[in-house]
Amino acid sequence: MELFYYLVFGGFGAIVLALELSKTSKDRINTSSPFNAFKNNYLLIYSLMMAGDWLQGPYVYYLYSVYGFTKGEIGQLFIAGFGSSMLFGTIVGSLADKQGRKRACITYCITYILSCITKHSPQYKILMVGRVLGGIATSLLFSAFESWLVAEHNKRGFEQQWLSVTFSKAIFLGNGLVAILAGLFGNLLVGSLDLGPVAPFDAAAFFLTIGMVIIISSWSENYGDPSESKDLLTQFRGAAVAIASDGKIALLGAIQSLFEGSMYTFVFLWTPALSPNGEDIPHGFIFATFMLASMLGSSTASRLMARSSLKVESYMQTVFAISSVALLIPVLTSYLLPSTGVKGGSITFSGSIQLIGFCVFEACVGIFWPSIMKMRSQYIPEESRSTIMNFFRIPLNIFVCVVLYNVDAFPIMFMFGMCSFFLLVACILQKRLMVLVENQKPRQQEWRQNQEEEEEAFNPSEDRGNV
Repeated sequence: MELFYYLVFGGFGAIVLALELSKTSKDRINTSSPFNAFKNNYLLIYSLMMAGDWLQGPYVYYLYSVYGFTKGEIGQLFIAGFGSSMLFGTIVGSLADKQGRKRACITYCITYILSCITKHSPQYKILMVGRVLGGIATSLLFSAFESWLVAEHNKRGFEQQWLSVTFSKAIFLGNGLVAILAGLFGNLLVGSLDLGPVAPFDAAAFFLTIGMVIIISSWSENYGDPSESKDLLTQFRGAAVAIASDGKIALLGAIQSLFEGSMYTFVFLWTPALSPNGEDIPHGFIFATFMLASMLGSSTASRLMARSSLKVESYMQTVFAISSVALLIPVLTSYLLPSTGVKGGSITFSGSIQLIGFCVFEACVGIFWPSIMKMRSQYIPEESRSTIMNFFRIPLNIFVCVVLYNVDAFPIMFMFGMCSFFLLVACILQKRLMVLVENQKPRQQEWRQNQEEEEEAFNPSEDRGNV
């Protein structure tokens, strides 16, 4: 393998290590022992849940190809997963608000375990059922756990700022360290131990089972809407009204859909970008490098959110702008340096630039996750949190399905340009969100002042009564 790949991996690893070791009191938020115990319990479970997800990711396409399915059939299976997340995810998310977030998290484990079991069958229909179950599980993974965390955090009376500690650590571990370890473990099972392409899915089911047992034994239940009489249609209507009536929620949903849509599209684009003619590249090692870059981003996010003077709405504008430029790099290099990717077994200069740009984008992803979680905890109403969060995923899943269906219809550089444009739009919308938040503060302060004056007028203090 080329020295360049080792240098990039080692460079990002050294930066992450230096950032973590150089943290001072200004970069940390002082918390309490009860909170740390609560946080560590959540991080353990979240890491197990993400291990169950990351173990499967690199081997889904490979497993289908081993079973002899064509590229078109594999594409249909992938579309079924995203379509299932879109169609059933919102319903399941609403049930989480009504029936309980803990139950929803347990449902995630059961659903994903069943999806893993279907991978033992080479029959197309059974694999399709597995993809539908996987789509439902994905919706729960990215809504129910966060909803449970925010509600339980508030119920226990912890400070609001401490949420950012849990968010940043969860992304650092779950989307960084666990992803790297899962990739290496999966490679050990399939490569070194030669247990076959189904082995990572069995390992994922094992980790999910452990996590489910811990959830059952250590988590308490919490709910969204306190009214048990509301049916799903009423919940959907309430969530839609909340999105339509609050510009901040609507903007947040648009920003999330634009960024995540670009991110999922990038997942399909980076391999052909670095190997345009099907050259052999170290996919697993590059993936591990991306995860290191993501860890760098989450470590940076924890520093940014520890500073009370720096608002998430402010620095995320810069993050979106940088991510837009990062995904524009392949387009620029294709015109300025036509020889891209790998050539003659060696990575080209333009391919090296693209790889660095992709790592920068992954660092932005690492900043994005805890930051968007922080904003969601501030703006999304508690009573319909899971429902609204899954509403946000509807345009995302539509976008990814359209991209997958037309992946061969457009040149790859057009797709990168489109993602770059969407990220630029996200930057503009983030600026608009910042303006709304800043404009709302004076009105809130004025309202509080008027309330205090009215209370003083109707309830004069003892000192004033003695004057």
